[in-house]
Amino acid sequence: MREGWAEKKLSEICEGKITDGTHQTPKYFDRGYIFLSSKNVTSGVIDWENVKYLDESQHIEMQKRLSPRINDILLAKNGTTGVAAIVDKDIIFDIYVSLALLRPSEKIMPRLLWYFINSLIAKKQFNKRLKGVGVPNLHLKEIREVVIPYPERLTEQKHIVAILDEAFEGIDKAVANAEKNLANARELFESYLNSIFTQKGEGWVEKTLKQVSVDFGRGKSKHRPRNDPKLYGGPYPFIQTGDVRNCDHIILTSSQSYNDAGLAQSKLWPKGTICITIAANIAETGILGFDSCFPDSVIGIVVDKTQTTKDFVEYLLQSMKALIKAKGKGSAQDNINLATFENELFPFPGLEEQEEIVIRLNELSANTTNLEAIYQKKLIALAELKQSILQKVFAGELTAEDTTTIKDEAVA
Repeated sequence: MREGWAEKKLSEICEGKITDGTHQTPKYFDRGYIFLSSKNVTSGVIDWENVKYLDESQHIEMQKRLSPRINDILLAKNGTTGVAAIVDKDIIFDIYVSLALLRPSEKIMPRLLWYFINSLIAKKQFNKRLKGVGVPNLHLKEIREVVIPYPERLTEQKHIVAILDEAFEGIDKAVANAEKNLANARELFESYLNSIFTQKGEGWVEKTLKQVSVDFGRGKSKHRPRNDPKLYGGPYPFIQTGDVRNCDHIILTSSQSYNDAGLAQSKLWPKGTICITIAANIAETGILGFDSCFPDSVIGIVVDKTQTTKDFVEYLLQSMKALIKAKGKGSAQDNINLATFENELFPFPGLEEQEEIVIRLNELSANTTNLEAIYQKKLIALAELKQSILQKVFAGELTAEDTTTIKDEAVA
């Protein structure tokens, strides 16, 4: 431990007792007093936009127990455990039990404590103290025992916070640029994809999907209950809507498999079948990379190769995803049905032009994927840089040389 530094439990550097919000399930209103839960701090700052509201009677009862104020720190106790946000507005609000409230004492600057709680050093301590099955959570007594290393002199604390603020501002700008570039890469592909099918060329003909298929219909899963264990564990892949959503054009994995009993109440679709989800994850598409069964929440298309190709139809469906999704809005759970596709007309050029379109889209898709990988790698590196800086700070190892290179690393 560096000279002038101390190690204290969180309970020792906070005013009063570290506590949490109401344990009662509130009744919400369209307006009233702001009510925050752990969902409002998942990004490390408070989301003041997507809040719920309480009436005055509930607010009065909660304020008797706990009255948050500016510069308090809200720590998520469950689900997003270890993420904290500092109260940055001087307004009246209430909190749920999923949030712990820490009020820094005069011994420590609120922003320094906030930086610590969002560091891996703190998260490792929190993770060791998780309790419960399913969604783990932190008990208040465990939070109070977490130890923070920090400089006791406020002047040094201010110096460190200034360094971190400047460094993280540079990193956040780099993150914003990488995220913008990532979005632009995706938008470029989608824009080009949509332009192909909206600016139809000469000789294009409108047909239904059934007209260009040799097999067209919903998957089958007749047995009830659908999750009966006696259907599963055999050699026949069984994909579901999540498998389609998570694939990259080609479905290469299945979440489950059927045995002979499962196959008997279903249908085995051939490799190359185009899959479209019509419930839960609407209008997601993928092409089977193996023979597989799927439920009636997925439509299968085996194309007529004399009229079209599986790759062309899959790109076509991608381009019309927004339109198809819009048709499924309005019910308790968004969904569409077979008739949506039976009656919808889609544009088809000749086979030769289809092949040329697929080649261009494949090339652009590959380039887009490469760009996305570059920007995702950049985002990961920036997140790791933040944690590396925090590690050095709270290990008391940050040097003058480090502070001069941090910004350069952030924008490299």
